[in-house]
Amino acid sequence: MIDTREDREPEGAPIEEPVEEVQISEEAQQIAEEYKAHAAAEGGEEDTADPVAVEEEPSADAQLAEMKDRLLRALADVENTRRRAEREVEDARKYAASGFAKDLLNVSDNLRRALDTVSEEMRAGDEGVKNLVLGIEMVEKELLSAFERQGIEKIDPLGEAFDHNFHQAMYEKSDSGFPAGTVAEVMQPGYVMRERLLRPAMVAVAKGGAQEQEAPEEVDPVDTTA
Repeated sequence: MIDTREDREPEGAPIEEPVEEVQISEEAQQIAEEYKAHAAAEGGEEDTADPVAVEEEPSADAQLAEMKDRLLRALADVENTRRRAEREVEDARKYAASGFAKDLLNVSDNLRRALDTVSEEMRAGDEGVKNLVLGIEMVEKELLSAFERQGIEKIDPLGEAFDHNFHQAMYEKSDSGFPAGTVAEVMQPGYVMRERLLRPAMVAVAKGGAQEQEAPEEVDPVDTTA
């Protein structure tokens, strides 16, 4: 007879293995379910916390307003550039001869100095000197007329109030007979070309007041009681 006890022992040993496999599968399944639940919870928090990653495109009205603003700015820049160019062209046209005029100012000064050195006695005593003086005066007159055609005016501010915009004070002069703050002497005339100063006038400024007028003599009061 076959011993059934020995046959049963090897058959009974592996019976526990499926049980262990089932237990492990349940634990793995439980862990997997917990992981899925945790992952789902974390995914839900991220969705609620983070804003939409992709920025929304601006509306048509916003785009139109932006384009309009850019267009207005561009037009303003073009207009400013045009006005600046026109102003520069106008200044270049008005003051084109300013450099040449400055070179001629000394010529005008020398002509005037030459005329001032000739006294009336010299003119009357010598006919040649008289004619020479007349010729110099004509040259000076023509030069000043050319200055005027170019918008250049002579500044001779004797007796006028001192103006630092057009006058250059060299010293103060007392007892000049002019009120304080006025030009008492002009050493070199100035010139202005339209609104632009070519050369300031070199002057002496009066110091103190004008000479006081003598007080009238006192008159005896008239007796009106008689």
